[in-house]
Amino acid sequence: MKDELMERRSWPVRVEVRGDSAAGDSPVIEGYAAVFNELSLDLGGFRERIAPGAFARSLEDGADVRALWDHDSKYVLGRNRAGTLALGEDERGLSVAIRPPGTGWAMDLVESMRRGDVDQMSFGFYVREDEWRDEDGVLVRVLRDVDLFDVSVVTFPAYVQTSAEARARVTSYELRVTSEDNGEDADIEGERVRARARRAARQREIEIFGEVN
Repeated sequence: MKDELMERRSWPVRVEVRGDSAAGDSPVIEGYAAVFNELSLDLGGFRERIAPGAFARSLEDGADVRALWDHDSKYVLGRNRAGTLALGEDERGLSVAIRPPGTGWAMDLVESMRRGDVDQMSFGFYVREDEWRDEDGVLVRVLRDVDLFDVSVVTFPAYVQTSAEARARVTSYELRVTSEDNGEDADIEGERVRARARRAARQREIEIFGEVN
């Protein structure tokens, strides 16, 4: 079942501009919007990992995805259905190749990227299937199937999670665990994980920045 809460994630991977402007080549923005099997920073009581294949169904179904500047719909860099955005999964993650328009703001962004001022990406998605695990005392959410909504070149590659979103995540998991327990026979491990989820839900606002490799 599709989760109606839209989420965004950023990963510490670099994106760069290909094409020689002096030779008159059209610029192409290339890189990765997401990487597989990398554990995220703390998202408010849990960490996250993207499983290989998480984007496969969405791409195969022909999701209408835009490439944006800082997730702002006023600044569209490309669109897969228009042939100006290429998306693909490989062993590393979700690869992107964007052919930006020749507008002033887009060329300003390209210049900032060539200078190294801007060099990272983020993506927006809805969850279709996830899995929650306890890994050595750390609550980990594994994204297995998502609906890809957008990819975005970003100035600050931050994990931003409002208190409402954090509560929605851990509450959803807590209800799931509760439904799987058998009344009075609920195991101790499930209760411990739920307690940690409740503590996380009380946090106010989380904004954690990943380190650039």
